[in-house]
Amino acid sequence: MQAQDRGAAALGQLVEGLPVAVRVLVIGAHPDDEDTRLITWLTRGHHVDVAYLSLTRGDGGQNLIGDELGDALGVIRTEELLAARRIDGAHQYFTRAYDFGFSKTSAESFEHWPHDSVLEDVVTVVRAFRPQVIVSVFSGTPRDGHGQHQVAGIVAREAYDAAMDTVRFPRSATAGYGAWAPLKFYRARSYFNGEGATFTYNAGELDPVLGKSFAEIAAESRSQHKSQGFGVIARLGAQTGSLAREASRARGAPADAKRERSIFDGIDTTWRRLLPLVTRPADKTAVERLVAATSDARRSLSLYDPATGVPALERAHAALAQLAADAQAARQSMNGDVLVSVSDGLQRVTRALLMARGIAIEATVQRDEVALGDSIPVEVTVYNRGSGRVSIESASPMDAALTRGAGSAPTGHEAVIAPDSARTDTVYVRGDSLSQPWWLATPRRGDMFSVPIDGRSDDVRDAGVRVRVALDGGQVVTDVPVVRRYGDPVRGAVERPLMVVPAVAVTLDHTMELARANTPLNRTVQVHLTAGVTQPRDVQVSLTLPTGLHADSSSRTAHLGGFDATATVSFSITGQLTPGHYEIAALARSGGDTFAIGYEAIEYAHIRPQKLYRRAAVTVEAVDATLPPRLDVAYVRGVGDNVAPMLQELGVPLTVIDPARLTTVDLSPFTTVVIGTRAYEAHPELAAANARLLDWVRHGGTMVVQYGQYEMTAPGRLPYPISLARPANRVTDENAPVRILVPNDPVLTWPNRITADDWTGWVQERSLYMPSTIDSHYTTPLSMNDPGEPPNSGAILETRLGAGTYVYTTLSLFRQLPAGNPGASRLFLNLLGVGEAPRAVGAADGAPTPR
Repeated sequence: MQAQDRGAAALGQLVEGLPVAVRVLVIGAHPDDEDTRLITWLTRGHHVDVAYLSLTRGDGGQNLIGDELGDALGVIRTEELLAARRIDGAHQYFTRAYDFGFSKTSAESFEHWPHDSVLEDVVTVVRAFRPQVIVSVFSGTPRDGHGQHQVAGIVAREAYDAAMDTVRFPRSATAGYGAWAPLKFYRARSYFNGEGATFTYNAGELDPVLGKSFAEIAAESRSQHKSQGFGVIARLGAQTGSLAREASRARGAPADAKRERSIFDGIDTTWRRLLPLVTRPADKTAVERLVAATSDARRSLSLYDPATGVPALERAHAALAQLAADAQAARQSMNGDVLVSVSDGLQRVTRALLMARGIAIEATVQRDEVALGDSIPVEVTVYNRGSGRVSIESASPMDAALTRGAGSAPTGHEAVIAPDSARTDTVYVRGDSLSQPWWLATPRRGDMFSVPIDGRSDDVRDAGVRVRVALDGGQVVTDVPVVRRYGDPVRGAVERPLMVVPAVAVTLDHTMELARANTPLNRTVQVHLTAGVTQPRDVQVSLTLPTGLHADSSSRTAHLGGFDATATVSFSITGQLTPGHYEIAALARSGGDTFAIGYEAIEYAHIRPQKLYRRAAVTVEAVDATLPPRLDVAYVRGVGDNVAPMLQELGVPLTVIDPARLTTVDLSPFTTVVIGTRAYEAHPELAAANARLLDWVRHGGTMVVQYGQYEMTAPGRLPYPISLARPANRVTDENAPVRILVPNDPVLTWPNRITADDWTGWVQERSLYMPSTIDSHYTTPLSMNDPGEPPNSGAILETRLGAGTYVYTTLSLFRQLPAGNPGASRLFLNLLGVGEAPRAVGAADGAPTPR
């Protein structure tokens, strides 16, 4: 928990912001695109209700902290965004768009994302959140670089114009939300050095209550993007941000955007804005009472004696509760601005009132998982640390995954909690659906997730209980997350959310494996079982195998000893497969039930834990491939690098080497050293050992280096220099034609002859961070390019170095092998053995090979 979320700092922020009722929506393409300085300046500095809409979850990026890519990386980056929002105080939304990887144009991106579908999602969020102001991070032009950035800039402006068009987007198309007309549209100019800005702000301004500038808080928020290596230093002093107004419907705003003193010029940011929007006299009176009460709360609150603000806060809460009840009763006819403003205001006032009254509420469980269909007791404890009286009225599940279970203890206002005491009531909740990333509940369709967005932000989806408490001045309702709390010797207090899991989870080690076709296969399949129920049980496990494979047993039985108990059942698989892809599936039976799904646990200290569910099955890609003889590989893993185990599955003798050992490890037993993607960036020890590695090559070794970024241009990093443009060249079209420049090059002929078929079925991209200039000592056997761009021969660079061979490749092999691509697998085997090929590359040390 951040300091600004508790105590005097939190209460002061809340009460200071109660008279403000205005919303800003910031729109970008990826989890690390948001302008955290702008967001924090608005939320913490001006108490604006802000949301960030990211078109994607960053699934197509890379991962500096682990091996997860694709959907799993999208889960990590989603949680990193939510961690950032917990610091800067904004909400978080997404569309259904899947990050398919780097693209160069908006047209290419719209080939993956149907234009109207993405726009419809953005319009849905605009109608649900109902911002007065929209800020687009991007310009919507080629200047944005990434094609997905361009799309974000395009649909942001289109949504500003289309959110009020009920013919193009009827209410039924946008999760039931009606038309909305944002009043202003801005584009962020901070990324363009303020060029064209019409408004500037200082995010370096100090908040004396928080004891930090808004830029410092923004740096903490930004640093949550750890998977992307975005940790930043919180700098002191003035830090200017800028915006450019592009459109306005605000009647009181100056026609000349440069004359604006605030982005809210012409917009009533107070509760008085609602007066003409409510029709019932009682509601108009409630708005007037709310205006007075929030103003009184600001004047009366003493942070040394928070109870001084309670009477005004109780009046504000009563006014908002009346408006909320009337809004709920007339939801379809009530003005949308009123609905959203009152809902948000009631949450803020409730938090402030509970803080001022010294009331804390916890909902805890003894274990953080409950089996699907089972119930678990939740202890709801209300602490009265103030001077007034409080009682628990009710507690019930608020999450769709949970329902009220049998055995819940009754609550009522006879449960009075005196000052300086607490009361605990028990509520039993039942797990009705698996806890999982909601957008992954059904399979993706192309590059769009299939689960429709419902207009709710991702920061309000925790499993929890809704608690109603009675105070001296009336009742308040608040949502409390259900967590397990425990002490860790290193991390201290740890909270884990309650999750619904299968009674028996069944998981295999991998979802994709490689094997050499027409070669005897002898492999162990391990089936991992995890109990979600408390009662011990026996579990019978069997495999379904493709023709050509046989198991050493038709089934095996394991005993699970109760909740969180684990067991592993192993089968020895033998046989032979012809080229193609096959499936091995596991099935568990226990107590008359069958189980066939498990999960990948995603656990990092800076984010909440998640579970990524999958079938208990592995696809085996049988590759028609030949191993180079006498191969023995040392592998230094890079960033998001899952290549080494795939090579081992193809039969490559391979040892993973810790980069820290490279200055001392004996390399003489190895024929080939492979350096993983971006390993020089991730491991400074590798750069220190580079001269030793090159010397090892000169004495007869083969070194294969997978792509890096600009660190690869450092002097002495490669045996001969390269340069990279800014931005670097890429071939983002995974189906781009590949031209063979050196047909007889051993990389393309030995021991596997590479044909046109080997370039089919690639995923996401062909090549990335390709050199723009290449020293003439290198042979470049391939050429490729995206449509409309000049050919680039930087996919594979190879040269003789002394008695050995050096290869640098920018091909996205780190994506292709884990995806089971047979052609990329055959090519990688050729790279490993190029030093032993019948025709060596080059002629002598430093001698160029004819191109």
